[in-house]
Amino acid sequence: MPTPAKLDLLPAELRKWLKEELETRGFGDILDVTEALNFRLQEEGLEITVGKTAVGKFSKALKDQREAFQIAETLLSDMDIEGEGELHKVLMQMIATSAVHMIQSVREEDGHLEPKDLMALGRMLKDLMASSGMREKLLDDERKRVAREAREAAEADAAERFEEAVTEAGMSEERIALMRNKFLGLKT
Repeated sequence: MPTPAKLDLLPAELRKWLKEELETRGFGDILDVTEALNFRLQEEGLEITVGKTAVGKFSKALKDQREAFQIAETLLSDMDIEGEGELHKVLMQMIATSAVHMIQSVREEDGHLEPKDLMALGRMLKDLMASSGMREKLLDDERKRVAREAREAAEADAAERFEEAVTEAGMSEERIALMRNKFLGLKT
């Protein structure tokens, strides 16, 4: 089993501090942040030293994640529910393509795939599929709501036109009640 990454061994509060510190510094100053992190680790009495490469990779991952969220937010803010469903389909295709590329690179290199990477990809696919299912349900619910409202509006319009027609015709109340029942399905 591979050795866990040093950043994975950090206490949660230090990982949180590192994340906030990198965000505050605009994902830069990697050397200073690394020194500050190692100083904090020493103060806490932990015998871990984190390298600038690990902090740099963590910083890049955070920055990429933030940018992805910003892009998704921008795209989704202008979309209706059908557009969001289409976006989910595109994301699924992109993830599937990434999975194929990842498997190909594993075959071409050493034939070894880190279980952590495979698990992360699987979790991402699972979450996206669940999200897509929720979007489809929302879309279906929205279609049903629109159809119901259209039906109700048509029924109200028909009832209004019926009332105008029978008033103009000067029909008796019994005849009007019979026609309401037969033509509109309204019980009076």
